[in-house]
Amino acid sequence: MDARETLMRLRDGLTPDDAELRAFAMGLADGSVSDAQAGAFAMAVCTRGLPGSGRVTLTQAMRDSGDVLKWDLDRPVLDKHSTGGVGDCVSLILAPALAACGAAVPMISGRGLGHSGGTLDKLEAIPGFRTQVQTDELRQIVHQIGCAIVSASADIAPADKRLYAVRDVTGTVESIDLITASILSKKLAAGLEGLVLDVKVGSGAFMKTADDARELAQSLVTTANGAGCRTSALITDMSQPLASNLGNALELASVMRVLSADAQDRLLQVTLALGAELLAQAEIYEDAQSASDALKRTIADGTAAEVFGRMIAAQGGPVDFVESWQRYLPAAPVTMAVPAPVSGYVAGWDGVTLGMAVVHLGGGRQVETDQIDPTVGLENVAPLGTRVQAGDPVAVIHAADRSQAEVAVSRVQKAITINEVAPVQPLLIHERIT
Repeated sequence: MDARETLMRLRDGLTPDDAELRAFAMGLADGSVSDAQAGAFAMAVCTRGLPGSGRVTLTQAMRDSGDVLKWDLDRPVLDKHSTGGVGDCVSLILAPALAACGAAVPMISGRGLGHSGGTLDKLEAIPGFRTQVQTDELRQIVHQIGCAIVSASADIAPADKRLYAVRDVTGTVESIDLITASILSKKLAAGLEGLVLDVKVGSGAFMKTADDARELAQSLVTTANGAGCRTSALITDMSQPLASNLGNALELASVMRVLSADAQDRLLQVTLALGAELLAQAEIYEDAQSASDALKRTIADGTAAEVFGRMIAAQGGPVDFVESWQRYLPAAPVTMAVPAPVSGYVAGWDGVTLGMAVVHLGGGRQVETDQIDPTVGLENVAPLGTRVQAGDPVAVIHAADRSQAEVAVSRVQKAITINEVAPVQPLLIHERIT
């Protein structure tokens, strides 16, 4: 392959053929494609675009640039992916609940990105928990327990790892074609038979408008199905945090309350909707309603929590985490209430500002080498429609010291909108894409 010919085709608005795209992906993985050529490729795709068939080929080529897991199980291999938001800890509930309903869930997850928290960072708030496991151990955990939540190994979609780093410094992160190939190449390398996508829309999402969210959802669904994985998507609301807590240990507390059947909130509703979509799609249950009912039972009778506890122990965490999670989750030394600046109804939250408040407290990374403080974050963020008097708490800051807490109070107050009239409650599930 001559990478220059591929780049010239893209430059001229032509689509490289399948062999060229596969060869370019392998060149990204083995280093025979230079950084300059990788950057030119990203920019050409960003400005010229790829047709649907090109997205499928690029996704498959990036998937096949490294290891692709194969499974020999008596249950379907399923997973979900979220495009990211604030207070989104669905994966930690959904994976064990799906496993309790008869699915195998080898969930390859990521770390925080921008204002959005990362599943792996949340799990690492648990003492001893390991997100990096070898492939043989991953197989063993999924076989014995039904689910595992791990980071991608260096051998999973290495072409994407190379291209993503280039995109980050060339202003091409927002390309729908490249986003699609990046997300799906890693997910499909897990050997999935079914996938559901949670595409967020709203102030706390990367996609702010319904049209943008729909475009991404349709691209992901069409490409994944074209690559041979049965896939659908739900467009879900991110105009306010999904859980009332933001931050790694604090979101784990939200997860444990749901798994303990002690919470009936938006977090649980989205979890049930995504899980029901997957289980019905895989024909484990006849329809979405019966699948949702089954998921509810696993939470009510404690079987989902039991599976979660076994997964935690298998990946190095405490064997009694589910029974004693309050004892194991670390706590910040300083808490401080955020007073409502005026009286009225909570009418809006700027999700990016909220998420970045957690990042600045130390709950996320501003540069790749930053160490995360698992204890910090926001607790009891007031949901939309809450009636407050001036001075009432609309959230509680958890911080490493008082000065950081005071700065965070100011940031959270800038993120809130309070009006005299109660807002119309947004739909939680906006749309289903198949």
